[in-house]
Amino acid sequence: MTVVSIKGSQEQISVGKILCIGQNYAEHAKEMQSAVSTSPVFFFKPSTAIIHQGEHIVLPAISNNVHHEVELTVLIGTGGKNIPRERAMQHVAGYGIGLDMTMRDIQTEAKKQGQPWALAKGFDTSAPISEFLPAAIVGDPSTLTVQLNVNGTLRQLSKTINLIFSVDVLIAYISQFITFERGDIIYTGTPEGVSAVTHGDQLEAALLNAVGNTIVSLSVSVK
Repeated sequence: MTVVSIKGSQEQISVGKILCIGQNYAEHAKEMQSAVSTSPVFFFKPSTAIIHQGEHIVLPAISNNVHHEVELTVLIGTGGKNIPRERAMQHVAGYGIGLDMTMRDIQTEAKKQGQPWALAKGFDTSAPISEFLPAAIVGDPSTLTVQLNVNGTLRQLSKTINLIFSVDVLIAYISQFITFERGDIIYTGTPEGVSAVTHGDQLEAALLNAVGNTIVSLSVSVK
């Protein structure tokens, strides 16, 4: 059983579905030479993809091009179906920072063949994730900044106000088709700056508040 925690709480929350949003920053869509969708595009990762602080990303032997993608993550605290946008934020338990590790070469080939991205996105250790800060403490998630350093060098940096589809929009949209349950997690999409990692890399991800202070962080290495 895979679990996550909320900062300041002893509770271990069992992870359910992991729903990941594709190309939710315009600049990332541009770097991937993709058009921006008129509605959210999402895919799944299994809960077994999760690793935590201090653990290792294991690069699959079938890929020669595994990319990092830093993302704001959203922990669902209260489930629901057909959630109205105006009540969507009431279903959020907390916010964190995560990495959507992607076998880019495998994903590219899948796109060419019209096949799903499940293998490229859902392999073991492909979902490093931090603890979550309670939603009440975070406040408005559109005021945050996501950041990733690799071996001490800044690779990705963007404000969540740049999300094409905001957190409330994502919850309302997805819940039309898929019922949310407590412990579900949303990866909200990555900004520009994705690139390959290699053995021995140290990845330091952080979620910053409106005044630039780190509120949650994540450190993992590539094995």
